[in-house]
Amino acid sequence: MRDRVGVLVALVLVLAGVAACAPAQRDAAGAEEATAAPVTVGHRFGTTTIDRVPRRVVTLDRQWTDVMLSLGVQPVGHGVDLMMPAGQVPWENVGPDSVGIDVAGGVPVERILALQPDLIVSSYAITDPAIYRQLSRAAPTIAAPPEADSVPAWQDLVRTAGRFLNKPADAERVVASVEGRIADTARRLPGLRGKSIAMGRYIVGDAMYLVADEDDGAMQLFRALGMHVHPPVVDGGRAAHQARIRVSPERVDLLRADLVAFMINGGDRAALSQIPGFDQLPGTVSVMPYSTIAGLNTPSPLSLPYALDQFRPSLEAAAAK
Repeated sequence: MRDRVGVLVALVLVLAGVAACAPAQRDAAGAEEATAAPVTVGHRFGTTTIDRVPRRVVTLDRQWTDVMLSLGVQPVGHGVDLMMPAGQVPWENVGPDSVGIDVAGGVPVERILALQPDLIVSSYAITDPAIYRQLSRAAPTIAAPPEADSVPAWQDLVRTAGRFLNKPADAERVVASVEGRIADTARRLPGLRGKSIAMGRYIVGDAMYLVADEDDGAMQLFRALGMHVHPPVVDGGRAAHQARIRVSPERVDLLRADLVAFMINGGDRAALSQIPGFDQLPGTVSVMPYSTIAGLNTPSPLSLPYALDQFRPSLEAAAAK
């Protein structure tokens, strides 16, 4: 499986401006705390190396926020998801001192830098090279992955964070706990093995967007359950050289999988009438609320247990067919 985050290597990279703009990281004795080994992370703008344990982390999306929280680190600033009910992510417990940052309309550089971060991390928010340059001059910054439309594997993010936080054992415990939960679900639902899944969303008045790459981070859960992406969707992704494909609502044939995990943007269930034949799909069809599909689509060590609970009835129905 392709590494969605980047190869971790021992490499020292001096980032200009860090010392001037970020507070020093210090251990109990008052000295700066170095990482056990420099950690280099690849992203679409190159690589970023972290050689000091960060104390003031800004996380610009749910995946990294959840990773930090799972390792006992409260971010000083975190990206908010205004599509969540009441703006609250149900599986997160972000402390009251963490500043919410709305990145829906763009990355607010000044607001972020005012928090004096010593690390800025993002799975998908930082896609503009100019924004990246501004942030990386102030603090080590991890931008979106090299693949423009892919989702990183959550295990890679946890292990990467475990390295630069000097918590590798904690990271392995987090990974083992969540993977154990998934493995238990697979054991209890053996009927899922070999079944196909189509996961995506319909943006009303626009198109359907489907996950087409089995190596995408959003598909790892289903692969662990013994499932695979509906083959015609995979073929469409290969033809378009994309991990996620945009298709017309008329392409309902791409949803003829054993299990369909679906969400509607910009409308309610009545909008499904705009997808000819949607109500006649042969598999188990689950039209999910935003929080559940978000937990599956951008998985994290905190979102997956929540999403598994919410999605369990659909998994059971698909396994029974």
